Amino acid sequence: MPGFTLDEVRERTLKERDSWLTVSLVDPVAVRLVRLVANRTSITPNQLTVVALFLGLGAAVCFALGYRQFLALGAVLYILCFLVDCVDGKLARLTGSESLFGSWMDYVSDRFRVLVCAVALMGGQYVVSEEVAPDSNPVWFVWLALAVVFLDMLRYLNALQVYKVRREMRSHLAAALERARATLSMLEPEDDDTASATGGGGRTMSDGGEQAVLRHGIGVLEQILHSQNEREARNHRTAGKQPDLTLPKVDLHQEFRSRFPWYQRFWSALNARRIRTHLVGGIEFQLAVFVVAPLAVAVLGATSLIGWITAAAGVLLLAFEIAIIYKLWLSTRDFFRVVDGIDGALRFSGPSDGAEESRDSGSDSDSGSQTTLRQWREAEPHDGTRHRTAPDPG
Repeated sequence: MPGFTLDEVRERTLKERDSWLTVSLVDPVAVRLVRLVANRTSITPNQLTVVALFLGLGAAVCFALGYRQFLALGAVLYILCFLVDCVDGKLARLTGSESLFGSWMDYVSDRFRVLVCAVALMGGQYVVSEEVAPDSNPVWFVWLALAVVFLDMLRYLNALQVYKVRREMRSHLAAALERARATLSMLEPEDDDTASATGGGGRTMSDGGEQAVLRHGIGVLEQILHSQNEREARNHRTAGKQPDLTLPKVDLHQEFRSRFPWYQRFWSALNARRIRTHLVGGIEFQLAVFVVAPLAVAVLGATSLIGWITAAAGVLLLAFEIAIIYKLWLSTRDFFRVVDGIDGALRFSGPSDGAEESRDSGSDSDSGSQTTLRQWREAEPHDGTRHRTAPDPG
């Protein structure tokens, strides 16, 4: 039976966008290892997760010893640990062996590895510093270990919450679209032209009335809610995670882009290379702390470099996390503008109790119709491609 080709492995395992470190350094090696493992062995993704965990524990032991040669060895082991950790998710996607338990194993082992390595690295440097200078009090290594663990947990907890909020917004907008379609179908004029014209048993409709409002609203929602294709849905899944119920993809970053017009060009340039705009995330932070910093100390011999490199990586990580939170806040503002517009149209287009009531409330209805139309007209494209409430994905 023929095995997987390299092109098949790339097609089925590479994410649409990923960390710049993963894209440039890890993926070229990982896809070849995945092909080798899938074609020549019966190793499972969960077994690779265990191997990655033990490599990480081996790196922690080297870090705990604290001396320069062990720091270099620990950094090498951590690189291997990270590579194997990337391979297990790709192997799961390639062979269709994703599982909820595998997702749990991968997540927990990653967090445990960071915790143990942070304590070992900073604890080892604490001991070595006291041996070299007995009068010193390198207590800042303790605080540094706590900071590393905190920042790692902040990054991943924030990612989970941002995903949850965006998913809820997509779900709500999808429901609003269905309500708008259902309401529009009920407002369609009946065959009885006389009844429609007189208002008896029905409602008079005009091109500038409720139907026009709802049709335009549906058009706006359909532009910002478009179904994800199979490749995108697969690439956005976490390794080993069972696919969720498919929801339309929604993009609500228009206000962010209007404030930062250069962002679209920046996003497009990185997207063409499969690189995400979140340039300093969990991957970059871990490799800076557990690879770059130990190697710098091993080569140059200055233990203070661990503190400076960790602090710089932590500041950059926090900066990008704050940017994500800021984008999310602006997205919620766009979201509520869209939802308020369609809900206003649906409230105005509710059932009438008859022509008399319609006449009594005619002036109010005209005012509500104009307000609703104005809301939707604000969402019309200004440049032929983008809506105020419907930007491209970021």
